[in-house]
Amino acid sequence: MLTADARDFHLLNDFQRGFPLRAEPWAALAAHLGCGADEVMQRLARLRDSGKISRVGPVFAPNRLGASTLAAMAVPPAELPRVAALVSAFAGVNHNYRREHRFNLWFVAAAADERALNGLLAAIGSATGCPPVALPLVEEFHIDLGFDLANGRRTRHKPAPVGMKRALSAAEWRLVEALQDGLPWVPRPYRAVADAAGLNEEDVLATLAAWLAEGTLRRFGVVVRHRELGWDANAMCVWAVPEAAVSAAGRALAAQDGVSLCYRRRTAPEWPYSLFCMLHGRSRAEVEARRMTVADAAGVAGYPSAVLFSTDCYKQCGARYRDATPQPACVS
Repeated sequence: MLTADARDFHLLNDFQRGFPLRAEPWAALAAHLGCGADEVMQRLARLRDSGKISRVGPVFAPNRLGASTLAAMAVPPAELPRVAALVSAFAGVNHNYRREHRFNLWFVAAAADERALNGLLAAIGSATGCPPVALPLVEEFHIDLGFDLANGRRTRHKPAPVGMKRALSAAEWRLVEALQDGLPWVPRPYRAVADAAGLNEEDVLATLAAWLAEGTLRRFGVVVRHRELGWDANAMCVWAVPEAAVSAAGRALAAQDGVSLCYRRRTAPEWPYSLFCMLHGRSRAEVEARRMTVADAAGVAGYPSAVLFSTDCYKQCGARYRDATPQPACVS
């Protein structure tokens, strides 16, 4: 019989992917944990309310539907609380962090297409008085924050080529929108999602399975907030790697243990760094030591670089592709 703390850990750790796609998923989790389905829902609701999880739902692969980008702002420190709140109020912004750098505000923006995304970024610049620098994805090497909470090991997968867009039907877009906040805490959550999207339960389950199989969904399951679970030292590490070497360097970097995200992004006149990775740890010293190790192993230690530790999370929620208007932020 698992203890209460052990049940929470297994809920958080074991179901970040591979979440049951069946009519009564909570009952399937309950059988795994040796408790009742009602207890599973209560535990997950408590973990969400305490900030340890964002939701139980889909994580879409980047740029497989709609358009998205990482963006950065150089905000005067005294203005940062005001500007961060304005940025977070846009529904099209799903992640928003303060990081230690002249470019101190970093957010992810998503929209239905490139034109809408450009409009969203322009609106954010107009509202804040700080024009964002867009750094869209060029090449993916490893993107998956669903790592083992006990030891930091991650699941390896084949990267999806950038630009392989998934054209969605009107019904599929309704399903995406019905899942934006994750599954509801009801015995048959997929039926509730189906009702919201004007579909039937069987079609929802089949569509989610197909999206997972083809790579449109990176994973479906518990989306944890690592900082609240003890992984509160995380840093975005960047290198200015020459064009001819960046792809090979990215593949080598992504192969290193401890790298949870690794990708190439477009540079800008004020941002020369093309190769990015994220390192998560339980202390700054652990992350800094790991950065030196992975940089040496990947052959990038000699390139110009920067380390941007995250200090504040202003917003973290699922992407909203078809609503770019300001709204109350879903903060962590």
